[in-house]
Formats: sequence, C-alpha cells, structure tokens
Amino acid sequence: MAQRGRFITLEGGEGVGKSTLTGAVVASLSARGIEVIRTREPGGTPGAEAIRSLILKPPAEIGAWQALAETLLFYAARRDHLDKLIRPSLERGAWVVCDRFSDSTRAYQAAAGGVSSADVEAIDRICVGDTVPDLTLVLDLSIGIARKRLTARAGEADAIESRRLNYHQAVHRGFLEIARANPQRCVVLDASMDAAKLAAAAMVAIDGRLGGGR
Repeated sequence: MAQRGRFITLEGGEGVGKSTLTGAVVASLSARGIEVIRTREPGGTPGAEAIRSLILKPPAEIGAWQALAETLLFYAARRDHLDKLIRPSLERGAWVVCDRFSDSTRAYQAAAGGVSSADVEAIDRICVGDTVPDLTLVLDLSIGIARKRLTARAGEADAIESRRLNYHQAVHRGFLEIARANPQRCVVLDASMDAAKLAAAAMVAIDGRLGGGR
C-alpha cells in the first residue's frame, strides 16, 4: 500500500500571488521526483469548475448569491473535488498542492460575509471531514498593495474581487486569525517579497514542516 501523499494549501486574499507561488512550489517538488497534483478551489474537477463559474460569474438572471447559499455552493464544489481528485491522489501517494481550500470559506464567507463560524464548521465536518491539509501557507500582503496588483491585471473583476474594500479588509484579518489559531498547520509568508524569494521561503516552510519529500 502506497504511503499517503502530502496535502498543501495556499491561502490569502485577492492579489497576493497565490497562483504564481502554487506554480513555483509544484515545480520545485516535481524537480525532486515527487508526483504533484496542482489544483485550485473552487474547481479542480469538471463539476467543481462548473460551480466556480456560477459563483464568480453568475448569469444576470441569478444575480448576487446570498452568503449562506454561496457557502453551500463552495462546499458542493469542494466535496466533488475531494471525492474525485484530492483524496484519490493522496491515497495513491501523490502530493496535492491546492490554491485555496476550507480556510478561504472561513475567511470570505464567515469572517467577511457574515455566515456564522459555527455553521461553516458544521458544513465543513460533513463535506470535508478529516481531510485536513498537512501544511497551509498563508500569504500576507497589505490591502493597498494587493488592490494595486488587482488593478494592474487584465480583464474584468469577478463577483468576489469586485466587493468593497471593507470586505477584503475583513478577509485579510480572517486569514491572519486562522493562522494564529492553527500554528501547527499554518505558516504565514510575507507576500511583498519578490516571486523568487517568496518561493524560496515557501520551500523552507515545506522542508521544515514536511521534510519536502527528501
């Protein structure tokens, strides 16, 4: 029976550089001969990607989602993702590096969106259970810098990116509180560093906490 793979998640607000860092971490681990699955939330499977579109680019006739309904959509996508990609990959020994996971729901829908933490945790127990990340890298960046990065991006902002500043400030605070409450799992990284230094810091954290597959 194969040894279970490692599950790494990357978290943070909009514009902090998660996608770039996810790619760098996957490349570094792959270079060590580790089978690595790169994925994201919401998404990662056809069903979850379809739900992603409903959440981030809702058709005009749907309009904005109510906060609890949005939370349930995220967890529907997450459960499909777990069942069809994350858990099978871990069970065969692959490492999974995921851009967002349950902590994003805690920060966005609970800390910023007003859904009670008790409700989120109850749903998480049903949908996620004991599939907890082995390591979570929390990218910390000032809202001002993050907003400038978002403005520089091409394309229209999605339904979450376009929310008001105070919402994103609450998300930022939410992630830092999650990291403080879970020091055994979370490592906070200064996302104002350039991409190469941030990637190096991430690998130091992975090597220190997980052995880096060496």
